[in-house]
Amino acid sequence: MTSRPLTAAKITAALRALPGWGFKRDALVKEFKFGSFREALSFMVRVGFEAEALDHHPEWTNVYNRVAIRLNTHSAGGKVTALDVALAGKIEAISWV
Repeated sequence: MTSRPLTAAKITAALRALPGWGFKRDALVKEFKFGSFREALSFMVRVGFEAEALDHHPEWTNVYNRVAIRLNTHSAGGKVTALDVALAGKIEAISWV
């Protein structure tokens, strides 16, 4: 996948297929709330495998049952690329909340 930044129109179009995701400070962002810390941690492990397969890793934080994810591509100047959209789609496929 290319690491060229997406236009604002392409980001807006991609967000239509990514429920709950937003665009803030040059990144795709979403917070997930799970039933427990164990659920949040298992989600992060599953996402980790997908991220590693794409060789594209999220910026994220976890506090108890919440996982906040921020996606952008460092090699594209910290902008959103097709790789970020692809990873967000894989994350959505994994999420059960």
